[in-house]
Formats: sequence, structure tokens, C-alpha cells
Amino acid sequence: MNSRQDRIFHPDAARVRQAFNRSAESYDRSAVLELEVMERLLQRLDLVRLEPELILDAGAGTCRAIPNLRRRYPASRILAVDFAEQMVAAAPPPIDGQHAICADLGRLPLPDDSVDLVFCNLALPWVADIDRVFGEFYRVLKPRGLVGFSCYGPDTLYELRQAWSETDADRRFLDFPDMHNIGDALVHNGLAEPVMDAEHFTLTYDSVRKLLDDLIDTGAQNVIQGTMPKLVSGHNVRALEDAYERFRHQGKLPATYEVVYGHAWGPIEKRARPAGPDEFRIPASSIGLRTKD
Repeated sequence: MNSRQDRIFHPDAARVRQAFNRSAESYDRSAVLELEVMERLLQRLDLVRLEPELILDAGAGTCRAIPNLRRRYPASRILAVDFAEQMVAAAPPPIDGQHAICADLGRLPLPDDSVDLVFCNLALPWVADIDRVFGEFYRVLKPRGLVGFSCYGPDTLYELRQAWSETDADRRFLDFPDMHNIGDALVHNGLAEPVMDAEHFTLTYDSVRKLLDDLIDTGAQNVIQGTMPKLVSGHNVRALEDAYERFRHQGKLPATYEVVYGHAWGPIEKRARPAGPDEFRIPASSIGLRTKD
């Protein structure tokens, strides 16, 4: 029997980008959990005294966090970054003090020590190298700047994993990091005083097909290795439905999500990190200040 370690894989950037590009039009109407987690992450930031000049919304998707960030920090400039160009294109038109660009979180086009707050809601599960991303957050953060993030944990979709392992023992699932590994990665990359907590959410569905449709509509289909249409066709989906039935409770099928929240600080004294030859930077001063009405 395969071990859990044998049944995991790490994100492929091209496939993840393709999935989110395809889901750009359906994302906002289907991302119920993502929006709830976003609000809870924002509430956690309310506990921290901060007056950011520049906020980086890292992995911004369709930029749904920006109105909430602006209400909390009305004097701030906001730069939204996502690597799926269709998600950026689907965002509302930018207004004063707000910019949205397509870029990789592992190669942020920003100068060192330019950002006061990095806001990162559920983007980390989809990056291939979390160390590189945390290294970039460290680089762009000002001393005592803050990173606030959320990420799926290893209990996420455990019902789907178990049901699928019974029907296809060789099928691999995305490896979501646990809280301890995230904390280690933060410290390893120079971010200080990490604080984390976790909670579980349960979404319910009438059928397995509805759950799989939700994964596709939110760009999360890459939680399973393979091409989703092939995975859910004919015999495959019928066997999966049969295996998932044992989880049915009060007429509904549950889908559990473990969500890890955390924040960490940029240290007062930062170690130098020279820019690589393939890096490009946008001057922070080019992101215009919001004008008062």
C-alpha cells in the first residue's frame, strides 16, 4: 500500500496558472470559502497596530480583498499581484492608489524594503517553492513590515483524498504544508516572530460532482494530479461517488478544509540580498497615492 508521502505532489506553475486563467469568470461566484477566509484574515490584522504606506496583495486573484483593505487603511497605496493574467483582467478597474499587475510571487517586481504590509490570502498552496516566496516577502518588506497570510493545511479535502485512494491507489494529491513547516520556512527566510493558528471549515454538497465543479470553478482542480475532465469521466467518477458515500451525513457530503492563518514581521536589521540578473523592479514611488475626495 502506498504511503501518504508516495501519494503527494507539488504544484506545477504552468498547470496552476492555466487552471486559474480558466476559472477567472466563474471564480467570484464560487469562491465562498476563499472570501470567508479573506475576511477572517483581515480581522486578524485588525489586532495589529499598523499604518501601511504601501500594501502588497500577493496572489490577489480578482482583487476582492482590495475594497476591504482600503476601508481599513484608507491612506494606503495598494499593489495587487497575481500570476494568472486572466484573473488580473477580471478584476474591477483600478482606482486612485491601486494598481494590479501580473507577476510571479517568487520574483516580485518591487525594490527591497518598499512594502509595509504583505497580504496573502490562500495563494501559498499553489506555489511550487514556498521558501522562495517567503524570501521575496522578506526582501520587499520594510524593517518591521508585516506579512499576513492564510494557507490550506494537510487536513484539507481529506474525505476526497480517502475516497479517491480507494478507487485509484496511484492518484496523487497536492501537498499542503502544516503549521510547523510554514513556521520553519518563515524563520529560515529571515521573517521574525511568527504567530499562527488554524481552524477547520466544512462545506457540504449534494453530490461529488458538485464538489468537483466547485474545485474547477475556483481554479483549485490541481489539488488532484491529472486533467480533471478525464478524472471525472465515466467509471472514474462513479467509483469515486460510491467511495465518498460513507461520509454522507444528514443527506449531504462534507468537504473539510483546514486553514492556517499567520503573520510575521520583517526584522529591524535585514541581511543583504543582491538582485539576480533576471530580476526587474518597479519603483515603489511609481504606485500613486490615493487622492482624497
